[in-house]
Amino acid sequence: MANQENYYREALKQGQREFRACTGKGAYPYLPALGEFLTSDQMTDTMELGTVLVPLAHVVGTRLEGRTKAFARNFMPLMGEETEFATKWNNLCRVHLEEGIRDPVKVWEYMNRFYVEEGNKRVSVLKFFGAPNIYAQVTRILPRRNGSREVELYYEFVDFYQYSQISFVELSRPGGYVQLQNLVGKGPKEKWTAEERSRFTTAFYYFEQAYQASGGDQLSTTVGDALLAYLRIYGYGSLRGKTEGQIRDQVSRVWEEITLQEERSPIDVKLDRPEPEEKRNVSILSRVFSGGRGEDKPLRAAFLNDRTPETSDWTYGHERGRIHLERRFGGKVITTAYHNALEGDPLEVIERAVEEGNRVIFTTSPRLLSASLRGAVDHPEVTILNCSLNTSHRYIRTYYARMYEVKFISGAIAGALAGADPVGYLCDYPIYGQVAGINAFALGVQLTNPRTRVFLDWSSVGGAKEATQRLLSQGIRLISAQDQSRRTVLDRHFGLSLINEDGSQVNLARPVWQWGVYYGALLNHIQERSFHRAYAASRKALNYYWGMAEGVVDLRCSFTLPDSTRRLARMLRDSVCNRSCVPFRGPLYDQSGQQRLGEGETLDTQAIINMDWLVENVVGGLPRYDELTEVGKATVGVVGVKGPQAIP
Repeated sequence: MANQENYYREALKQGQREFRACTGKGAYPYLPALGEFLTSDQMTDTMELGTVLVPLAHVVGTRLEGRTKAFARNFMPLMGEETEFATKWNNLCRVHLEEGIRDPVKVWEYMNRFYVEEGNKRVSVLKFFGAPNIYAQVTRILPRRNGSREVELYYEFVDFYQYSQISFVELSRPGGYVQLQNLVGKGPKEKWTAEERSRFTTAFYYFEQAYQASGGDQLSTTVGDALLAYLRIYGYGSLRGKTEGQIRDQVSRVWEEITLQEERSPIDVKLDRPEPEEKRNVSILSRVFSGGRGEDKPLRAAFLNDRTPETSDWTYGHERGRIHLERRFGGKVITTAYHNALEGDPLEVIERAVEEGNRVIFTTSPRLLSASLRGAVDHPEVTILNCSLNTSHRYIRTYYARMYEVKFISGAIAGALAGADPVGYLCDYPIYGQVAGINAFALGVQLTNPRTRVFLDWSSVGGAKEATQRLLSQGIRLISAQDQSRRTVLDRHFGLSLINEDGSQVNLARPVWQWGVYYGALLNHIQERSFHRAYAASRKALNYYWGMAEGVVDLRCSFTLPDSTRRLARMLRDSVCNRSCVPFRGPLYDQSGQQRLGEGETLDTQAIINMDWLVENVVGGLPRYDELTEVGKATVGVVGVKGPQAIP
């Protein structure tokens, strides 16, 4: 094509092909006009963005109906070659080729799509030549908030744009823009510099090319979703200084993680402990640790902890589980603990664990999730599991416990003892699973004492002692605190306790995590063919979420409790284990009085996991992100619930 007329002829052919394709499918073949689906009163809440760079792929229509039929739906022309329209299009084509189109167009933006008021032909020419962006004077129309997923996701984008001034990244899951802000190394409300925007734009372009070359155009997921999946594994720094070929190689290695983004419900939650494939007295482990030479070869399993047993009750519990595992299986399992993995690079600790012969690695904190994922991609021969809930990753599996079942029974005990007094609940972090525990406890209280309220506070806001003191200052003496006992006799504030006027404490009921049981069952399952078949058969991420019936959590009641209360606890335990008692059964109301569950209805597992609301008899709310301790922020940043208070 030697001249502009030939360019126009080719553009006209593209427009005519698009027109025929649309009419053949019964679709509207012309440009959509904003005024056709938005009334004038819906366009009153607006804001001026000034002149900014907008992605041409998001320029999809016109502001008014006048010029819509001059273009096919792909913005290619439909007017004849001898028309004045064609002459003007050709003139713009010459300007673009000789000096570049510099004058910005004028557009209206609605739901991150742009509708042209002035400059349709400029958009058409640049789209024809495959330009990625165009400068535009943008007026944004803000939709009315109606609680819909689409609108709420758009407002997350608006918040992200406020700090980044980037409009070309499109994400389809709630919380994605907050994650992206974090993954590029920015604080929750930290503005981007022009240089940071430029670097990110370049990185995004190279990633998009690699993604499309790998078959991304065949997926329903957005490029932004795919980028987020990539960054969670390799990090933002991996895109910088890499060639397109190197990025394409990395994309191919994490392709299953990218395709997982297509799933509307990407997580397959396993509630039941699997039955052994061979029901024999001899453990399955005894028949699989053979090195092919007729002799037993022990399995080496590593445990990576973010802290030490001396500084963390959580780590202490997992360490007891590891020791129980070695005792249970004798020499058939050799375990190694790696503490304080976050003091340096946790990925280096995983590499060391692999080099030392470990073929199963348990990472016991959500803060180790990112390193776990990268390690699993780099070492497919190793099985890596992370202790967290509701994480959608294909290359690792996660495990957690239905502690809310225990909390429900503990709440029923508290309600039975409280009389007319309020009850306190001290929680750690607003993460998946914890909100369900708060609500289950409150519902247990409500079961035995409908008039009593549960006052909620957070140890991740100022510390556990300070949070306890805040409850005590309100005259609350019956408090549910952390689940496990500490290692010293002097510090006994755990589980459900009665705190006397002189500060002494009487423990009444203690929820416990039985990690040794959990790890033993997981190791047995890992060695079975069904473990690997489940991965191959599913396109989803696999999360183990076992409870009281599986023996991984329990409630230890003190003999100081009245016999009738202990009897109630046993009855509820048996009912929970045989599934005849369901903590989250309607009618159920939240703090605002809204009915969340009708009479006789029950919440499904995913709804329980994703709880970001509190039941009606809870006083208090989720803490703001900026109120949390540094450890709290790091934890919530990975697996925090997506409620408006918990995540900025």
